Amino acid sequence: MQAALESEVVSAPGRAGSTPRVQAVDVVRGLVMVIMALDHVRDFWSSTAIRPEDLTQASGALFFTRWITHFCAPTFVFLSGVSIWLQLQKQGSRGAASWRLLTRGLWLIGVEVVVITFLLQWSHELLVLEVIWAIGGGMVLMAGLLWLPRPVLAALAALIVLGHDALPFIQPVTPANASWALLHNTPFVLPLVQLPPLLVAYSVGPWLGVMLAGYVVGPWFGLPLADRARRLRTAGAVLLVVFGVLRATNWYGDPAPWSGQARGALYTGLSLLNVSKYPPSLLFVGLTLGVSLLLLSRLETVDNRLTRTLRTYGQVPFFYFLLHLLLISAGAWLWTRLAFGQAVNLSFTPPASWPKGYEPSLWRAYAVWAAVVVLLYWPCRWYGSYKRRHRYWWLSYL
Repeated sequence: MQAALESEVVSAPGRAGSTPRVQAVDVVRGLVMVIMALDHVRDFWSSTAIRPEDLTQASGALFFTRWITHFCAPTFVFLSGVSIWLQLQKQGSRGAASWRLLTRGLWLIGVEVVVITFLLQWSHELLVLEVIWAIGGGMVLMAGLLWLPRPVLAALAALIVLGHDALPFIQPVTPANASWALLHNTPFVLPLVQLPPLLVAYSVGPWLGVMLAGYVVGPWFGLPLADRARRLRTAGAVLLVVFGVLRATNWYGDPAPWSGQARGALYTGLSLLNVSKYPPSLLFVGLTLGVSLLLLSRLETVDNRLTRTLRTYGQVPFFYFLLHLLLISAGAWLWTRLAFGQAVNLSFTPPASWPKGYEPSLWRAYAVWAAVVVLLYWPCRWYGSYKRRHRYWWLSYL
């Protein structure tokens, strides 16, 4: 399940004394937040027995409904690294920024385990670690890494993003090797003593590389607009070329090579795009961040109703994330109770136990998605205004 994050991790947007906001960051973040909601709606309102990535069975519409949401997590994580750099320039104190990263990272991990886990499965039968945990863990690590020179961090980011696909995965994961698996592995469930089992969907290490990459290019966002746009555009194009070359050759960069599909040329083309998210492969990062960088290079000066609406969401990302998940989850609880006589969490219930009469429907998913996004506009606009008018310390955590 796609999740999201408050990627402006250490700043309090719009408050007195803050640095000017970068419009393109808010617009792009708002865009992927809107897309993110589609994946969560699909999980709760139109779960399918087949995986959307299974090109032997999934329709093109189902595949693309899932695939488009791949752009969300890497964009959030990358922009969180950018925001760390921008906030460091504002504060001027590496010690203060490090402390804030540590406390904020621990806070996000706590929210993931206590609040988001419950919203995802309506219980705590499993402790779920998804993207918020990966971001929080990345912040905790960044609290220490922040003290290293930027060239060292650039080298570390490159090493992680380019090299982690060469590392083996651990199977099975046990308490003895769990520390490594938390840094780099496919999703796994870890039994815990006197606690519910731990479902780890996101390993921290590869996402830390993406966060470091955002931090390293953070100074670009202080350059004159033309220079910034040129660098972002060039970097985005390079990533897409790398993706294209490596994917075409099946040489390196993704554990699942593309292949010709018996269902025809369309599905063979989808196989080329079907890159691995868990953990994010080099090709996954290259494709998604390549597109995001191109968008960041173009949207700083675009001002219309759409970009203003996206900025409203993008300026309050963590608030949006919690509220959208609450709305989707509570709505699904009510809908299934009314429709089937019992509340059924379709996302965490095996297909064999789905209620009689339930049928997946992308039409339903898209209708609910549109309703959720529209309903969230007014509370997000109110909260953004509230944050601009107040300076309470706790606001920076929501």
